[in-house]
Amino acid sequence: GAAMAAAGTVPAGTFPSLMAEGTLLCRRGEYGKALACFNNALKLRAGDKHGLVARSKCYLKLGDTENALKDAEASLQNDKTFSKGLYQKAETLYTMGDFEFALVFYHRGYRLRPELQKFRLGIEKSQEAIVNCIGSPSSVKLENKEDLCFISRQAESKHTTQKPQIKLTKDQKWTRKQEPVRNPKTERQLLGELYADKAYLEKLLKDEDLMESSTKQGIKVADLVLSGISYLDTRSDFWQQQKPIYARVRERKLRQQRWIRDKKRNAAEVGRYIVKSMEDINMLLTGDSPEESCKKAERVLKTIRGWPDNEVPNKKELIGNLYSCIGNAQLEMGQMEAALQSHKMDLEFARQNDLPDAVSRALDNIGRVYARIGKFQQAIDTWEEKIPMAKSSLEKTWLFHEIGRCYLELNKAEAAQNYGQKSLQSADEEGDAEWQLHATVLVAQAQVKLKDYRSAIIHFEKALEKAKLTHSEAAQKAIIIALDDVSKSFIEELNKRRGETTVNFPKGNGHLDLGTP
Repeated sequence: GAAMAAAGTVPAGTFPSLMAEGTLLCRRGEYGKALACFNNALKLRAGDKHGLVARSKCYLKLGDTENALKDAEASLQNDKTFSKGLYQKAETLYTMGDFEFALVFYHRGYRLRPELQKFRLGIEKSQEAIVNCIGSPSSVKLENKEDLCFISRQAESKHTTQKPQIKLTKDQKWTRKQEPVRNPKTERQLLGELYADKAYLEKLLKDEDLMESSTKQGIKVADLVLSGISYLDTRSDFWQQQKPIYARVRERKLRQQRWIRDKKRNAAEVGRYIVKSMEDINMLLTGDSPEESCKKAERVLKTIRGWPDNEVPNKKELIGNLYSCIGNAQLEMGQMEAALQSHKMDLEFARQNDLPDAVSRALDNIGRVYARIGKFQQAIDTWEEKIPMAKSSLEKTWLFHEIGRCYLELNKAEAAQNYGQKSLQSADEEGDAEWQLHATVLVAQAQVKLKDYRSAIIHFEKALEKAKLTHSEAAQKAIIIALDDVSKSFIEELNKRRGETTVNFPKGNGHLDLGTP
């Protein structure tokens, strides 16, 4: 190290000392000098997550939101659950005025570290800001307009790894985040009219019978009251955090109202609003915030319905798409009946307006809801209607797989095996190892039910190879256990046939080398 330092390639000081110095300079408001310290620290330990978060905070103070976001995201690169990184990313998004995305990351942090007050305050202030500037049609360019239709959950999880790149325009980058104004006012003053509500809720808590009862939706009244009180508790902290951005939020709200009043909206602006909204709805759903996704989709639906047809490109497709989004969010929230209704609305719209792609999407989703609530025959009927519409090998792969699964659930092993083999054939055409694995397992499970143990063993062993290829530990374990069971059944059957009484079961992990059939 000394030799390198002498050569002048390494900054003076150790990583901890540079970090400490940078933090101190930051506190004093000397952000330029602090930045130099953090840059040097990160030269010594490239990619250190604590260093990245510190530098991100520094960039944010300097009003450089773009670099602040880059560093915050880099700190999460190898550890998605790093709470300081999540908080920093959320704060940066919030400062940029991207309240919905900020909310996703505050929620994520809160789920991981519910004891940290700052995440709860973040959720509070984002929700407040969202309510105050509903659906502002920010001019956002999307690099990658991902197809908006949803694919089966597993296939979908693959798509979500390629997140669309979102670039913010200049007017969205807030120059500097002001420090919250600390004000030693009492709770009564901070809560104002809400103070009486808090007292009322606290009184309700004493009514034990009421607290034990539940609402129509099955939510315990006690939980409702407690969440109301905790909401009011955070208000006082929240107002102190909120004041600096309040003027800006109000200004955005007025701008939004002017934008709606102005009848000469140009098509590009409408298009941008739509694409941005659909992106947000999608991102919120994949970011584990189905409630927010659903609310936003319902708001956008209401907005678009109120616009003249000639001003909205593909208005009918869009309305169906929004029903589809709402249905997907309801499914995630466990509201099965509602999800079914939303997807049926999508289907009805698609049929009325002769939109084959939308019909296909709606059938897929309706089948998914039926399967989830255990109505397997209805799921099969719905999905079989969709088969001729499936375009790609990948789509056919999962469609055949899902139908096969339902037949297996209904104990129709013959049909399950047929569909499993069709699914495998499509997965081979696609060259998708993960779906080859799912399909092979399905075939093997159907063969076990058909008591065709020899074939089942062969398929389970093929599946094991695929599981190793895709590095799926859980799948490997499950398959080894299944293989073990089938091997035992197979040996029992052979012994019955031979009339033998003793069973010599091989030691090891239940792998049998039975040779070729």
